[in-house]
Amino acid sequence: MCTTCGCGDETNIRVSTLQEPSSALSPGHPHDHPHDPGHTHGPDDGHGHEHEHPHVHHSETIPLEQSLLAKNELLAARNRGWLEGRGIRALNVMSSPGAGKTTLLVRTLADLGERLQAGVVEGDQETSLDADRIRAVGRPVVQINTGAGCHLDADMLRRGLDALDPATGSTVFIENVGNLVCPALFDLGEAAKVVVVSVTEGDDKPQKYPHMFRAADLVIINKSDLLPYVDFDVDGFRRRARQINPRTDFLVLSATTGDGLAGWYDWLDGTNSRSSTLTGSLTDTLSP
Repeated sequence: MCTTCGCGDETNIRVSTLQEPSSALSPGHPHDHPHDPGHTHGPDDGHGHEHEHPHVHHSETIPLEQSLLAKNELLAARNRGWLEGRGIRALNVMSSPGAGKTTLLVRTLADLGERLQAGVVEGDQETSLDADRIRAVGRPVVQINTGAGCHLDADMLRRGLDALDPATGSTVFIENVGNLVCPALFDLGEAAKVVVVSVTEGDDKPQKYPHMFRAADLVIINKSDLLPYVDFDVDGFRRRARQINPRTDFLVLSATTGDGLAGWYDWLDGTNSRSSTLTGSLTDTLSP
């Protein structure tokens, strides 16, 4: 899983449609093998022998992080090809916990779910609480529980897409695990990365988590209805984020009250791929 933060335990990853028992995503199948009745272990079977063997020692540094990310990039490219070949738009929605990703998706699906033919791949370490909220608005959803994992990766998305089975021409929202660190490093094969930030988090997040904002195609500043009550400099936030990623675009909205959602819906209407077409459509949609 994730050597960048040490969170790997693939045996605890579970994918569920919430209509059947979840399936573990285990890379192997550890279990005991019975021995034949005549099979016994001798004292040397554990290799605890005393005699010496000549050994040749080689020193080699294995870049585990690079190897892991390279494998993920390959799987992400396969996902991207599969999605593009079917005309399916996948949007990777990322944020810290509590920024309002699920509230934004629930509101979006209630308003546009049918027109977008939208489904959701929901990522959380445990529970199906957010997925249950998605299901309540009548849209298909697949829950991925990552156990100790702090992000989704391309292989998890592949299995999630297999379970979701999105229709040709549909939209898939990927709600990543709440975390501003590792999700930024793992391409899933999505058309665009959307980062949601709450005004209650403070306006210094671009400086603290530069990888996330460098990867973002769109940054949504959520909970704008709370701006009168918190110390959050919207212009300062935009300026700091653009110092890291000049192509990043911004929306300010409240998923709770609905203020500013029209700009988000316009953005969704203009998004189709992670190409110059995407960048152009964002510029046209979001320019003042």
